[in-house]
Amino acid sequence: MTGSRERSRAARLGHLLRRERELWAAGTRRVAGVDEAGVGPLAGPVVAAAVVFEPGEFVRGADDSKRLSPSRREELAAEIRERAAAWSVARVDALEIDRINVYRAGLEAMRRAVEGLGCRPDHVLVDARTIPGLAVPQEAVVGGDGRCHAIAAASILAKTARDRMMARLDIAYPGYGFAEHKGYPTEAHREALRRLGPCPVHRRSFALLGQPRLFE
Repeated sequence: MTGSRERSRAARLGHLLRRERELWAAGTRRVAGVDEAGVGPLAGPVVAAAVVFEPGEFVRGADDSKRLSPSRREELAAEIRERAAAWSVARVDALEIDRINVYRAGLEAMRRAVEGLGCRPDHVLVDARTIPGLAVPQEAVVGGDGRCHAIAAASILAKTARDRMMARLDIAYPGYGFAEHKGYPTEAHREALRRLGPCPVHRRSFALLGQPRLFE
């Protein structure tokens, strides 16, 4: 059973590294993976991360952050930060989300993450989108957080960073349960909004974007 599990993990890692290995073999050295977290919540920022690994470098166990437990994400995030050649986390807060809309906010957070790397990538792999304003080649990979190692690593950094931000917001704005639901529209969050009304980190525009009309 152990041997079978190890072969499965090795096959999974090989799948995740396939595109990066192609690029490395072609002489593309700095391959950045980019992903975001927090498009769906009613509160808090959109957070994006960008990660670059040296050719041949990887973090065993990195995968789509949604496939991992919170504790495993934190373990992997620490290893990613230690082993990456460069990494960056950026955010767009609720006020700016309301001003430019959440889709554009996600793109802006990803652009800021790439710009914050401290090195110019040779190629950028993005989870399912094209980032406006980048002066480097980029590639949109549908389902990229489950298909590319660097995008998976970025998804882990973005998710863990945003979760920590929401835990801090839970202290700043008690009663909403941000540490538990991370701003997502759970029933507990909806009930807190009915009792308390919105706080400064709630996205007021979401009532206009098909979300429940919580802010009337």
